[in-house]
Amino acid sequence: MTLLGAWRGAQLLAGLFLYGFSLAMMIRATLGVSPWDVLSQGSSIQTGIPFGYMTNIIGAVVLLLWIPLRQKPGVGTVLNVLLVGPSAEIGLAVLGEPEALWARILLFSGGLVLLAVASGLYIGARLGPGPRDGLMTGLHRRFGLPIWLVRTAIEGTVLLLGWLLGGSVGIGTVAFALLIGPLISLVLPVLRIPEHREPRFQPSCTPRALGSAVPPT
Repeated sequence: MTLLGAWRGAQLLAGLFLYGFSLAMMIRATLGVSPWDVLSQGSSIQTGIPFGYMTNIIGAVVLLLWIPLRQKPGVGTVLNVLLVGPSAEIGLAVLGEPEALWARILLFSGGLVLLAVASGLYIGARLGPGPRDGLMTGLHRRFGLPIWLVRTAIEGTVLLLGWLLGGSVGIGTVAFALLIGPLISLVLPVLRIPEHREPRFQPSCTPRALGSAVPPT
């Protein structure tokens, strides 16, 4: 494995762990769940399917939306499904629920910023995004729209649909929908690992070409 490959793998794993931990921070803040969880909750109410199963069903539907966007899954897509849940459980195990409102706001805000950084880390590793983040990057690449606009539109649409289906919405839910897009658009360019390209062969730089350019003495 090359040094670049090892770096990408380490960044992917760090991003996925921090992603799950940030979700636990926002859950413990008890200021409202994310828009996607509102959609899962509302869909569960309407269909009678348990919340956890509905979350997986929605993830599968989102993956189907990748097809017209020509978005391809990668190892990061698989690890997203496998690792985010356990890392969130670790966060829930070590974090308590603060009683003071200021502490809850601080915990939620920290979780929101950490989630944006974690998204930038694991997406920036270029090993495949998760289902929902892949929808964001696919729309961004297909239509050339800014990341912040695409993510805000997705979160707002999901939030509205989940609320209409009966999901519960808190102030944290609205803050998440409005702020996560701009935050990710700030950190993603910084954390994205550039593609490695071999230098192109330039005939004009060959010894023969250079020699022919030297004037005779």
